[in-house]
Amino acid sequence: MSSSIIVSGTPHVRSKESIQSIMRDVVIALIPASIMGIFYFGIKALLLMAISIVSSVFFEWGYEKILKKPITITDFSAVLTGLLLALNLPVTASWWVPIVGSFVAIVLGKQFYGGLGQNFINPALIGRAFLVAAYPTQTTGGAFAAGRMVTDAATYATPLAQLKTGGIEITGEMIKNALIGNVGGCIGETCAIALIIGGIYLLWKHVISWRIPVIYIAVVFILTTIMRGNGVLGGVYEIFCGGLMLGAIFMATDYVTSPISAKGQIIFAIGCGLLTSFIRVYGGYPEGVSYSILIMNLAVPLIDRYTRPRIFGEVKSK
Repeated sequence: MSSSIIVSGTPHVRSKESIQSIMRDVVIALIPASIMGIFYFGIKALLLMAISIVSSVFFEWGYEKILKKPITITDFSAVLTGLLLALNLPVTASWWVPIVGSFVAIVLGKQFYGGLGQNFINPALIGRAFLVAAYPTQTTGGAFAAGRMVTDAATYATPLAQLKTGGIEITGEMIKNALIGNVGGCIGETCAIALIIGGIYLLWKHVISWRIPVIYIAVVFILTTIMRGNGVLGGVYEIFCGGLMLGAIFMATDYVTSPISAKGQIIFAIGCGLLTSFIRVYGGYPEGVSYSILIMNLAVPLIDRYTRPRIFGEVKSK
C-alpha cells in the first residue's frame, strides 16, 4: 500500500484577517468618536469628515489610475486615512483644508513609496503635520459647542493650551468633562470615553496589541505628573486631553509604521511617551502626539533590526 504526501506552498497557516477586514474594524472603532464629534461640534464636523474621506479615496484612485496600477480603494485604507485626518482637525478649519491634507497623506505620504505596506510614516499624521506647518491658523484652535447640533461653534482655548500657560487647578469636574468630551479641541480627540470604547473593540477583535497604547499612555501619565507638578489629577487630565488617546490607540498602532516584535513595540511606545511629554511640557507647542509618533516611525527600521526575534532552529555561524 503506497501513500503520498502533498505539501502546499508556504505559509501553511493562514489568518482569516485581511487588509480590508482590519481597516474596516478600525473604521468601525472610530464611529463612537466620530458620532461624539458631530454631537459636540455640529454638522460641519460631518461635512469635514465626508470631504476628507472622499478626497482621500479620490486621490488614491486617481494616482493608481494615472500610473496604471491596481486600484486598491476597496481595502478601506484610504477611507481610514481620510477619517483619521478629519478627526485631527478643528471644526473651524475651511472646507479645502482636508482636501490638501488628503493629497499630502495619500500621494506624498503613501503612494510615492509604493502604496500600503511600503510607507514608512503614518499617512494621516504626515498630512496633519503638513497642515499644521503650512496653515497653523486653520489647524489649531479649540472650537467647541457644548452638546448642541449647530453649524457654527464657539471658540475656546484647548485644555492643553491652558495647561501650557499654567496657573489652573485640576478638579474632578474638569476630568469628567475631558472624559465625556465637554472640552475644546479637534473633532475626534475630545471625547476620551468614545476613543477608549473604540480601543476596547480593537483589542477584542485582536486588531491591535495592548502594548503600544497602554505603555504610551502610562509613560505620558507618569512623566507629565512629575514634570507639571499638578499631582495625580493633573496626570489623569493630561492623558484625557488632546490627541493622546486618538494617537496612541489608532495611529501609533499602525501595522506598517510600528515595530513587529513585542520588545520593539515596548521601546516604540516608551519613545512616543517620552517625546510627547517633553514636547508638551518644554516645547513651544502644547500638543506633541503627532510629531512624536512620526519621529518614532522613522526609528522603526532600527528598532526592528535590533529586536528581531531569533528564527526557530537558527544556529549562529562561527
